[in-house]
Amino acid sequence: MFLLRPFRYLAQALAAQDSPRQLAAGFALGAFAGLVPKSSIVSTLALVLIAATQVNPAAGYGAAALFSLLSPLADPLTHRIGALLLVDAAPLSPLWTRLYNVPVVPWTGFNNTVTLGSILLGLALLGPLYLLMTRVFARYRDAFGAKIRRLRVIGLLLGAETAGKVL
Repeated sequence: MFLLRPFRYLAQALAAQDSPRQLAAGFALGAFAGLVPKSSIVSTLALVLIAATQVNPAAGYGAAALFSLLSPLADPLTHRIGALLLVDAAPLSPLWTRLYNVPVVPWTGFNNTVTLGSILLGLALLGPLYLLMTRVFARYRDAFGAKIRRLRVIGLLLGAETAGKVL
C-alpha cells in the first residue's frame, strides 16, 4: 500500500473538488518547496505550510516532487542570483553577518549562494505561478474533472468508500 501512496495523491489531485485557487496555491507552495534545497529549513517550513493550510496537499506535494527534479537545472541561475547578493554586493556584508548571528536564521542556509538564490527565485515565482495555475486549474476542472472522477482506476486508488460511488 505504501507504494501506491504517490499514485493516490495524484488521483486525489486529479479528482479534487477543491477550488482552482486552492489547487493553484498548493501548486505554488509546492514549487517553492521543490526549488529550495532540502538541507534548508525553508523547504521544510513550506511543506508544513502546505499541510497546515487550506491548500490542496496533493497539488502541493506533486509540485514539490516535480520541482525537486527540475531544481538542479536552475542551479546555475540560482548560484548567480545568490552570488550577486552574497559575494558581489559588499555593502550587504554587515547585514549577512548580523543575520548569521540570529539564532535560527543560519538554518535557512542563506549563506550558500545556491540556497539564497533558490529562495529568492522561489519567492519571485510564487505570485506568477499562482496566477497561471489558477487559470489552468479552472479550465481543467470544468473540462476534465468529472470525466477523471468517473475513471475506474481513480476510484480504486481513492479507496473503497469513493470506489463505491465511482464504480
